[in-house]
Amino acid sequence: MHDQGRSFLLLQGPCTPFFRRLALRLADQGHRVTLVDFNGGDRAYRRGLPSYAFRGRPSELPAFLEGIWERLGITDQLMFGDRRAVHRPAIEGAASRGIRNHIFEEGYLRPFWITLEREGVNGHSLLPRDPDWFREAAARLGPPPPAVRFRSSFKVRAAHDVAYHLAGLTNPVGFPRYRNHAPVTAPVEYAGYLKRFLQLRLQRRHAHDARCIERLAGGNAPYYVLPLQLNSDAQIRDHSPFAGMEEVIEHVMASFTRHAPANAHLVIKNHPLDMGLVDYLGVIDRLAEGFGIGGRVDYLETGDLNRLLPRAAGLVTVNSTAGLVALEQGCPTLTLSTPIYAMRGLTFQGRLDDFWRAGTPPQAALVQAFRTTLLHSVQINGGFYCATGTELAVENTRHRLEADHSPLEELLTCLPIAA
Repeated sequence: MHDQGRSFLLLQGPCTPFFRRLALRLADQGHRVTLVDFNGGDRAYRRGLPSYAFRGRPSELPAFLEGIWERLGITDQLMFGDRRAVHRPAIEGAASRGIRNHIFEEGYLRPFWITLEREGVNGHSLLPRDPDWFREAAARLGPPPPAVRFRSSFKVRAAHDVAYHLAGLTNPVGFPRYRNHAPVTAPVEYAGYLKRFLQLRLQRRHAHDARCIERLAGGNAPYYVLPLQLNSDAQIRDHSPFAGMEEVIEHVMASFTRHAPANAHLVIKNHPLDMGLVDYLGVIDRLAEGFGIGGRVDYLETGDLNRLLPRAAGLVTVNSTAGLVALEQGCPTLTLSTPIYAMRGLTFQGRLDDFWRAGTPPQAALVQAFRTTLLHSVQINGGFYCATGTELAVENTRHRLEADHSPLEELLTCLPIAA
């Protein structure tokens, strides 16, 4: 059936069985499926499937891929993330040969969705930045699709990550030239997680942060929320003007000091998956003392963002998906870069200095139109990190991959972006 089906090439996926199960499902449908292993973790998680091992230098990767594309008549290429060093030449070279790129990412809308786009995600997404386009698109699409819910355990996710990196211990022998896309090695990452976990327990941060959230949410003073992102995230490294979150914190605190109402508080909340390698509390205390706002800054290691947002005066983010959560809660939102939701009617379009006093809530109808369009076009009900979520994602993804055009491409054809 291969002559009637597609020829799929799978590059790196998430550190879970998702790509293996997707490859098997595509093969069951009569498609040719081939994988490229770049390290020991890739090989361990896809063992037994048709694959090539890339052991060359980065400069040799384009020619290596071109050989596979030509030899196997590759029609479609799948990968997780579009900014990994092993994916960039694959995306660039495939486009000139008419090969479709399918990019997976964490869901724009969470927790029951993953992202699947053609050619790029986040800053490279094909999604327009025109609010009128989303209004018209949503009117054509009808109600948003419902989500099948599931529970994804962090322990399962962590176990897969550890297993993947343990398999990577064979890299010096099997893949001696491989360099991980992450800026921090797995041992350092795990040591950081362990240290942070112990500190949260010993310092009883969960109880402390819960009391702080209740005090803020139940009080009268205005407060603004700054959710931190991971320094290792491509959203920060490749899609923002900042070198890291310490720079973001200082930038936001400086503006808050000069321009926020005198009775306002700034609430800085750490990312739930932060590795604990940066002493954010120390950084924030030092900056607060220097700016003279020590009593007006609250730092949260843990806690429910959804409890904070309904009464928040505003949320400031670089490009986190927390911004989408804020928009759904009707919270005034400002972005410090250009995520897919940074547009007129959703986010504040002025300067950060002006946001503290002039921020306005998003237009509820536009938020709904934006969300509806995302769900119909670039979101897949499913997950990467548990059996139920993975099975959902595999089945729902297969239909998208087999279509000649993605839902977003079809929308863009019938509803072009205004010049």
